[in-house]
Amino acid sequence: MSKPSKPDSSKRSFINQGAIDKMKANRKPLPDVAELVNGIKNQDRVLLSQAITLIESKLPNHQQLAQQVIDQCLPLTIPSIRIGITGTPGVGKSTFIEAFGSMLVDQGRRVAVLAVDPTSRVSHGSILGDKTRMASLSTDERAFVRPSSAGDSLGGVAQKTRETIVLLEAAGYDTILIETVGVGQSEVAVYSMVDFFLLLLLPGAGDELQGIKRGIVEMADLLVVNKADGDNLLLAKQSRQAYKNAIHLFPPTESGWIPKVRLCSALNKEGLPEIWDTVRSHHKELEASGYWDQCRQEQSAYWLRETVQRLLGERFYGDDRIKERLKTLEAEVLVGQRSPFAAATELVGLFMG
Repeated sequence: MSKPSKPDSSKRSFINQGAIDKMKANRKPLPDVAELVNGIKNQDRVLLSQAITLIESKLPNHQQLAQQVIDQCLPLTIPSIRIGITGTPGVGKSTFIEAFGSMLVDQGRRVAVLAVDPTSRVSHGSILGDKTRMASLSTDERAFVRPSSAGDSLGGVAQKTRETIVLLEAAGYDTILIETVGVGQSEVAVYSMVDFFLLLLLPGAGDELQGIKRGIVEMADLLVVNKADGDNLLLAKQSRQAYKNAIHLFPPTESGWIPKVRLCSALNKEGLPEIWDTVRSHHKELEASGYWDQCRQEQSAYWLRETVQRLLGERFYGDDRIKERLKTLEAEVLVGQRSPFAAATELVGLFMG
């Protein structure tokens, strides 16, 4: 019996290339800066999405356009409340955000969600499934849900999230929820771009307190024990008391705000109004003391320095001289012929020379 013939790979490749060429030919031209800014101003979600795509792009011409869009959107921004939401895997972040966001839009607020998906360190792929997990909120005209890949960015926050916030505020979104990948040592990246930091926790304070780094808890303005329903309710109440006791052991916050602990069942939509009341109380208290504006200014200065550091790194590793010399020096470091410090000093000298 003869074996079935294999498909002609060259023909398959030709067909695929033809399909690609057809897609490129039918692709609409990129909107110009004026069209994008006008669309954002008029709350056009399609043009807003295209502008965010420009921000996230690594192509030099896209980056130039994105910066022009950001500069022209800065005067259009409205005051907003930026809320960072984090928690251990399985705590129900997406369910909570959909329930919380839906409640807010029903109250007349315009809600934007920046949901950052983890990127595989093996395949470098990202699921980007937040629109599926937030099916109701993502189809609501009053809301905007944007999934992004975290990439290699510090703290699991997409590198361009800070710039995206400017566009969202220019588009009239007064409540911005930033969902992070999960609890980690570098959650300071989230903390440095939000006004309010919310930590979601599971019932069962004993194991949970052991598994969470103290620094994360110290950053939180509100600890929420989620899934406080059914058989978990009693355990959730015990967890709430344990967290309240733990918070008293921490030093006072710089703002003077005393972190709160709340119960919530995102699935049953219980406890959500109390959480929003806490956010508003925090806003009112910090605004009255002047700390709100001070914190925003400090965040802008922080991101100025972070951006400078990122741009320097991109130019350094993108330099052809560095690429070539790095291969040799790295090999010497690996076999112990050169110390990492001496090699780094030579590379920086080469770059600056």
